[in-house]
Amino acid sequence: MFQKGVGEFKYYVGVSSLAQAASREDRVCVLNILGGESRQVTPVGHAYSGGNVVFGTSPGRRGQVLETSLGNIPVYNNVLEGLQDGHRFNCGVVYLPPSAARDGVAELIRVNPELKKIFIVTEKLSVHDSREIRAMGQQNGIDIFGGNSLGVADAWNRVRIGGALGGDNPDEALRKGSIAIFSNSGNFTTTIATYLRMAGWGTTTLMSSGKDVYIHFAAPEFAFALANDARSKAAVLYSEPGGYYELDAEFTKPVVACVVGRWKGKLTRAVGHAGALAGGDDDAVAKERWFMEKFGVERAFTPDDPVCSAKGALVTNIAYIPAALTAVMRLNGARPDFEPEGSLALKPWFRSSRGLAMPVELDLPVVDALSPYDQQIAALDQQVGIVLPRENMKDASGASQMDPQTQVASLHGVSVLQASQQSMEANLCLALLHETGGANDAKLVSAAVGACVNLHGDVTLAAAQAAREAGNAPNSVLAAAVSIVGPKRVEHARRAARALVDLGVAAGLKDALDEDFDLSAFDADDDTRALFIAREPDPQAEALLAGVGRREAKSVFIRYLRSLGAPLRADAVLAAITTTLAWGPLMRKRVSRVTAENLPWWMRIVGTMIGASADACRHEAGRFCGIPMEDVTGAHSLTAVACAALIGGEPGEADLSGFRTLVGLLLTNGPGAISAQGAKGAVAADGPETPARVQLNKAMTGFLTHAGYAHGGNGFEGVAFLLERFSDVAMTDPGNAAHGLDLASMAARFARAYGDERAARKELGAQQASALPCINHPVFKGKPVNVDPREAFVRERFAARGEYNVFHDYYRALVQALYDENVTRNVFAVNVDAVIASVLLKMLWTRHREGDFSDASLETAAFTVFLFGRMIGCAGEIDDHLNRGRNMDTRTPQSKVRFVA
Repeated sequence: MFQKGVGEFKYYVGVSSLAQAASREDRVCVLNILGGESRQVTPVGHAYSGGNVVFGTSPGRRGQVLETSLGNIPVYNNVLEGLQDGHRFNCGVVYLPPSAARDGVAELIRVNPELKKIFIVTEKLSVHDSREIRAMGQQNGIDIFGGNSLGVADAWNRVRIGGALGGDNPDEALRKGSIAIFSNSGNFTTTIATYLRMAGWGTTTLMSSGKDVYIHFAAPEFAFALANDARSKAAVLYSEPGGYYELDAEFTKPVVACVVGRWKGKLTRAVGHAGALAGGDDDAVAKERWFMEKFGVERAFTPDDPVCSAKGALVTNIAYIPAALTAVMRLNGARPDFEPEGSLALKPWFRSSRGLAMPVELDLPVVDALSPYDQQIAALDQQVGIVLPRENMKDASGASQMDPQTQVASLHGVSVLQASQQSMEANLCLALLHETGGANDAKLVSAAVGACVNLHGDVTLAAAQAAREAGNAPNSVLAAAVSIVGPKRVEHARRAARALVDLGVAAGLKDALDEDFDLSAFDADDDTRALFIAREPDPQAEALLAGVGRREAKSVFIRYLRSLGAPLRADAVLAAITTTLAWGPLMRKRVSRVTAENLPWWMRIVGTMIGASADACRHEAGRFCGIPMEDVTGAHSLTAVACAALIGGEPGEADLSGFRTLVGLLLTNGPGAISAQGAKGAVAADGPETPARVQLNKAMTGFLTHAGYAHGGNGFEGVAFLLERFSDVAMTDPGNAAHGLDLASMAARFARAYGDERAARKELGAQQASALPCINHPVFKGKPVNVDPREAFVRERFAARGEYNVFHDYYRALVQALYDENVTRNVFAVNVDAVIASVLLKMLWTRHREGDFSDASLETAAFTVFLFGRMIGCAGEIDDHLNRGRNMDTRTPQSKVRFVA
């Protein structure tokens, strides 16, 4: 029996003072010393304790060692081997899995008669095993700590055994003082010690009791050892629901008890440290009552209501522990152990309220960080743009989404329905800058891309024309051109963009459109200025500057280049435009610096692809598709220039309206689109974790090679189908609703003929008739009347604007006729490809009838407009994968690869 001042223990307790729980004389054996947790924790505790671990065990690994700063710790197959090699220890630490912990304890006790203490880190031991462990300890006179414990540490002796108390730097948290800590939570043990240190209180012994069902060295034993420890003037207890240990503890020294877990009373099973929750009266409320009765107080201590007595105080928030302890010790005539070291109240080192007006109580001031964090934050302060964590991006995207309810895709949160109402330049900004931008951005994008579309005399045009004349599809034609726009072609522009970003950051530039910004803040050295200045006047640079000036676009960076008073390089002017575009998104952490530095390359790629879509005869010195280059660069929108490339000449307002609709609708079809897979696969193959190696033109070629007649919008098939249906129709204006055609009769005649053909083929056992283009959809089917929401949106929008399209109307009549003539079992959806065909054919019908636009050219235009839209969406996918992806992360797992016989 062991006397504890009040009553007696009816069981064995060997540690009679906290000073004995962990001492410098203790020697330790660690079971499963090479396990994941022990590998991290044991070397730190070993070094802090002056080398207290004599050996460890790990079956099958005899002869190996655990490296520490004080030398290697030998490893044996079992405890007996270590003893036979002459090692001696009195403490065992158990890192074994739950199913093996009981046998590990038995092994320690069986082979080592000198054993006095066992520390069980293992959590979730079964009740049966815990009972046997308890019995073995009692029978052999051994104190057991845990399970689910982070062990014991002693700040006076600078020693810890059996866990990670004090973290990776125990000296920082465990400062010598007069307060003992007993905690159900291992991590909170260290946290509480840190809170106390900030308030001027040091510690003696810190004990992580654990919170399994069995707590072997529990609150009663701790109270007994506390009473006999002359170093400890008081104690802090952290307690969670479950168990009656605290009720049985008799404290003779002041105590601050922190009881948490009221919310857990509503749960039906254990959570974390909660232990036994359901049933009984050992919940958080009951434990609060036990302590209030022990301390003689009526309610919990808070800073606003500091209720306490000389015996102690109850708190329900660990942040209140220091204030409560100070108040209690003041009543006992005791002062803190040393001057307070600070406060753990929230003190932001950096913050961003993102323009929100914060209430005073939440508007926390930024303070200087501790070293070395202050230097790191200073470096971060020079970083602009977002840095995204790398992750596996197979079948995933941070750019595009598919709404599972509507099956309508979106790009950076903007649905293709919304995008169809925006200009091409706004959608290009959306893809690369994650926001559509304003009027100034549209001017700058139009100028930058417009300057790149005329390929007259350029090898890219020769490559595209050769591919075109060889009979290639539009995607192959564009691939031939864009493959030449490699990194060396844009190297200088990217270097200039990088230098301009550095200048802007160093100058503290906030708004790249600020016309009052003092340009003298840009402090460029001679090497930097050399990036911008040409040896002699550059016509391309002058044309681009003239275009920006004519559009009255604002740009601090353009103003800065002009202020240099020397001929400028075209690459530098392009970089100034793109850096202006990127500056706002960079400051708002919408895009990365890598994206900003790649923007000149993107402008060249997009301009080249638009230019290459037009026949070589449309490229002349000073003119593109009949439009003077000064207008292309300085007046026309990107939408108008791209539309001109598509139709071969100056577009009208109706052409622009239809073109905008098509490009926006075709931006993306979600992360799983074949074209997006090709683009992302090309980035992954280059290795996105090393952005400098990624070739954007190759990634764009990946998209183009994954586009084809099946994945090219199928609009070209719709054009061919409509041309055949309307070949003998005398109609001059497909936009005139008073066309005089009986569309229902036309559709019914075709539906009957098509149904008869299908029946005849089936009767003869021949191959089924080809499916009708742009009708039905793999997703929007199975209902009595099926609708593609994209097609419905366009139809409703055109109707609201009073626009009519006879081809679109015919398609809607046709799906009804197919049902009425019993060819289909329900009314099929008119899909979005029918919109492409209908809108494009309406745009070009007059020219086609006049012989200016052949059938083949119409079909090519339908394919090309798909490429224009998807080009923008894939640019967003490529940039996203470049910033997020891991090397080769689009590979198919080997387990899913199969051989088909």
